[in-house]
Amino acid sequence: MRAAVLALCGVLLAWPAQAQPTLRAVRLAAPLEIDGRLDEAFYGTTPSISDFVQIEPVEGMPATEKTELWIGFDAANVYVTFRNWESRPDLVVAKEMRRDNTTIYTGDDNVTFFFDTFYDRRNGVEFTVNAIGGRIDGQTFNDRQWSGDWNTIWDVEVGRFEGGWTVEAAIPFKSLRYRPGDAQTWGFNAFRTNRWKNELSYLTPVAKARGQGGVHQASVAAQLVGISAPSGSKNLEIKPYLISTASTHAAPAGTSRDLSGDVGLDVKYGVTQNLTADLTYNTDFAQVEADQQQVNLTRFSLFFPEKREFFLENAGTFQFGGAQVNNFGGGADTPILFYSRRIGLENGRAVPIDAGGRLTGRVGRYSLGVLNIQSGDDELARARGTNFSVVRLKRDVLRRSSIGLMATARHEAGAGGADNVAYGVDGTFGFFANLAVNTYWARSKSTGVTRDDTSYRAQLDYAGDRYGVQLEHLAIGDHFNPGVGFVRRDDMRRSHAQVRFSPRPRESRLIRRWFYAGSVTYVENGAGVVETRERDGEFAIEFQNADRFRVNYNGTYEFLPAPFRIAPGVTLPVGGYDFDALSVGFNRAPRHRMSANLGVEYGTFYNGHRTTVSVASGRATFTSRLSAEPTYAVNWVDLAQGSFTTHLPGTRVTWTITPRMFTSALVQYNSSTQSVSANVRLRWEYLPGSELFVVFNEDRDTRARRFPDLANRAIIVKVNRLFRF
Repeated sequence: MRAAVLALCGVLLAWPAQAQPTLRAVRLAAPLEIDGRLDEAFYGTTPSISDFVQIEPVEGMPATEKTELWIGFDAANVYVTFRNWESRPDLVVAKEMRRDNTTIYTGDDNVTFFFDTFYDRRNGVEFTVNAIGGRIDGQTFNDRQWSGDWNTIWDVEVGRFEGGWTVEAAIPFKSLRYRPGDAQTWGFNAFRTNRWKNELSYLTPVAKARGQGGVHQASVAAQLVGISAPSGSKNLEIKPYLISTASTHAAPAGTSRDLSGDVGLDVKYGVTQNLTADLTYNTDFAQVEADQQQVNLTRFSLFFPEKREFFLENAGTFQFGGAQVNNFGGGADTPILFYSRRIGLENGRAVPIDAGGRLTGRVGRYSLGVLNIQSGDDELARARGTNFSVVRLKRDVLRRSSIGLMATARHEAGAGGADNVAYGVDGTFGFFANLAVNTYWARSKSTGVTRDDTSYRAQLDYAGDRYGVQLEHLAIGDHFNPGVGFVRRDDMRRSHAQVRFSPRPRESRLIRRWFYAGSVTYVENGAGVVETRERDGEFAIEFQNADRFRVNYNGTYEFLPAPFRIAPGVTLPVGGYDFDALSVGFNRAPRHRMSANLGVEYGTFYNGHRTTVSVASGRATFTSRLSAEPTYAVNWVDLAQGSFTTHLPGTRVTWTITPRMFTSALVQYNSSTQSVSANVRLRWEYLPGSELFVVFNEDRDTRARRFPDLANRAIIVKVNRLFRF
């Protein structure tokens, strides 16, 4: 057995890199005019790059619609241009113009191109454009994970011609980070999504199981040569802001009104070609959109993603142990050692951030991240001034793997202030096309705590197209509490196994893939008492038009070690509970003008029953500029201790004037908190990187005698201006 394991390790470590094509960028004699017309001589004299290959629906076959690609550069910019031929231009799907809206990526005809500018075969940046000029930019990490929270300055225009549509983009070298030296070698890939056929084609093929996410796979990208980059002047960006706020707060003593103003400053400086320093003074996040409300029927904490720009760029650098965070996902049991929402937020209130800075980037085979933030006092939030610091160091090993260290610290000012330190080591390993291993060990030290303060994890994940297997063991001590992190559930030992079989019928005009999956989860606490057992099964059908039908079964045993107040006036006693549920769902794909994830669930729940009806990820597209995104969830719960119903309706309405200017309104009602909230935002990028925000926030209490009574209201105007040197 030992010899077999050693042989397998030898195969994995010695597995050769797949040969990839080499592309050459062309130096331009004059800058391109970014207008989407493709009428410059460059396009007539330079052969295009073509021959895109399908991975959906017929892997390995040539794309049925021709795509032409050009890559050029001059002293200031890298240019990427697409000419997308269409046999049926009238069927092109393009509904969303607003920057960074996920519908551009998931529901519209689009093209995406990817640069691995450090050529480390692990990380990169992506740019996506749909047929009406909607754009998304993002970063990729660890050869598979993507964050759309990175925004940079680039120019793009789209156009139409008789046989299809075009994209013309210019990305300034100042918007990219790359290795020192004039002659550059980058990784490059591109794909095109044809929605009316539900066809996906790549310039350099990726594993079919990866789908659109295959463009994140830097390890299979083509080699791009020929680019001569600027020698690396130390880029400097200064972004001051002005803000004015008029607010109204209701209190038992009477209504108070306040008018205030403030100023602040953000600075970005290229310390070296590879390392970037971000500095912030008197940071303000008033322009950030409101959180989506959630109803919590569990005894564990809810996860809310980070939305503040200062913390988002290079967020993947601070990812630890394979835990999913920010827009990668959240809410799983794996702890997050650095959770930036612990900074500047306390007891549901914003806490002032006085100043802070961070340093991120690469030095050879190392990735580095250092952060230090000082927050101020806030009497209403019962928060005292606190210093937060994080250090992250990660080294690339093998072809697609890394090992790293991370440490965080939190120190409260004043007498009796609590201190907390957390640290750990982790490794993420990628083998073949679809096999990944995530591991970590971590420990926290808090004031007055001396034991049971460690956590560790080992996970194996094989995510092939036809088969999938995941095995995991996770342990979290009762006193493991990273002060700048997030722990959903402590005092546990969790073992989990999942298998999947997803065959594709050879010839079907209706069904693209069948999906069968099953999993078991076993959780016990540190004393060896079983707290949770789960059995899950799923059957699903993925249709050729991207719609999906599913049936799920869930069987749960849950032990409550303490009374659990699940709703006002309803408390479940200590004890063990067995319950089962069956759910049916239909996901109408975002490519349609009316789309949503519809679900109905019924089953036993603790010592009673629960029925749930939900509408999630809803979208109604009226025009390319006007859309509504309704959501609704209702739970009817009948327990031995009492019955209750929760309602969570809401909708976001968006009017997009141009890709750089939009207005959105998010209105939500939460029966659990008995409140109605509204968040209305106008965002106008009046110059590249410079923005005007006008924000209206209002909360009303539905329990008040004068329904609905005002709780809080604020009107905020914020303007910033980017100066780039």
